[in-house]
Amino acid sequence: MTFLYFSALNGQIVQFKLSDIGEGITEVTVKDWYVKEGDTVSQFDSICEVQSDKASVTITSRYDGIVRKLYYNVDDTALVGKPLVDIETDVIKAVASEEDVVETPAISQEHTHQEIKGHKTLATPAVRRLAMENNIKLSEVVGSGRDGRILKEDILNFLAKQTGAILPPSPQMEIVPPPPKKEISKPSPKEKAPTIPVSFTKPITFSGKDVTEPLKGFHKAMVKTMTAALKIPHFGYCDEVDMTTLVRLREELKPMAEARGVRLSFMPFFLKAASLGLLQYPVLNASVDENCQNITYKAAHNIGIAMDTQQGLIVPNVKNVQVRSIFEIAAELNRLQSLGALGQMGAEELTGGTFTLSNIGSIGGTYAKPVILPPEVAIGAIGKLQVVPRFDSRGQVVKAQIINISWSADHRIIDGATMSRFSNLWKSYLENPSSMLLDLK
Repeated sequence: MTFLYFSALNGQIVQFKLSDIGEGITEVTVKDWYVKEGDTVSQFDSICEVQSDKASVTITSRYDGIVRKLYYNVDDTALVGKPLVDIETDVIKAVASEEDVVETPAISQEHTHQEIKGHKTLATPAVRRLAMENNIKLSEVVGSGRDGRILKEDILNFLAKQTGAILPPSPQMEIVPPPPKKEISKPSPKEKAPTIPVSFTKPITFSGKDVTEPLKGFHKAMVKTMTAALKIPHFGYCDEVDMTTLVRLREELKPMAEARGVRLSFMPFFLKAASLGLLQYPVLNASVDENCQNITYKAAHNIGIAMDTQQGLIVPNVKNVQVRSIFEIAAELNRLQSLGALGQMGAEELTGGTFTLSNIGSIGGTYAKPVILPPEVAIGAIGKLQVVPRFDSRGQVVKAQIINISWSADHRIIDGATMSRFSNLWKSYLENPSSMLLDLK
């Protein structure tokens, strides 16, 4: 979490400086300013949003005063230890040792809230800003989110009811019928068709220009991570898994999960099967030091899931999969996917991973060559589900639901036999889901 400290100038100017964020981060990108020079701010008003290579953070004010100077523009890089904003205040409170309010949108207990008539109104800074711009009191809006949290849709619906506006439907593409085909008379045998076509079109001109921009945020973090990953000697192993039985089981369980407000995909089964396999082969849930002299076996199974978002590739992780039920894993995946779609993933979700699965098949493709995320030592990439012919135990051709799995392991500490045995165990749990009951704790 980012903390800020200040020094007083002329007894009235509070100068915020960006202090050490931790994890070796020395700079952040200013994503948005919620104030401008000359604006009056009150305590807990949002000042700006910054983004490190780990997460986005909203900075709010602890003081009542007037913004006198913004030290950065949007998309500028703010450096640790340098001034961020100046606020002129009438009273300088002696709170130099206190921490300014910093909100990490992705962590539920750190969402902004306000006390209204004895209860808390939960909403993110972006929602509060939308309400403020439209002169809407949050106390008058009924939240449809978890624990009564007010969402962007709640503000828009409230605004529509107040104004009587009807949201326009999404524009439809106008379909233009093709021009009627002209009948071309066939040339007579005496006529000779031209051998070289004559072009009557004008020369094509193109005025586009190349665009160069710096790498920022998650893209910049991916450069650093992948550069470190290329130093690891990767060992690859691939196999296919018959999902026919699991497909039927999921179809039976989906209505039950939906009745409890959770969308059930195949991913919770993949994660739970991997966790059960890691109990038997703990070396895959380990890490090594920089010189590869010591190995640390991780007690928790914090399994990461590679997620494609508008901000780029991020890998949040489900904590303690070894003690979670499949339903609990599904609920946590739903939460992470919602945060990823909103761009509100926090450092808590993005750090501490011990093993990773990438469901690349949700986009397309069968096999892949996944890259290990240091300091982890193994990763799996799951291909798309395909219906293909296979032979059953009686030699009959049957329709089978198949996925392909591609594993990568750190060959400095994991040999091929270990990776193969782990994959076989993971595969057996998915092909016979009921067998997982024998090892569940």
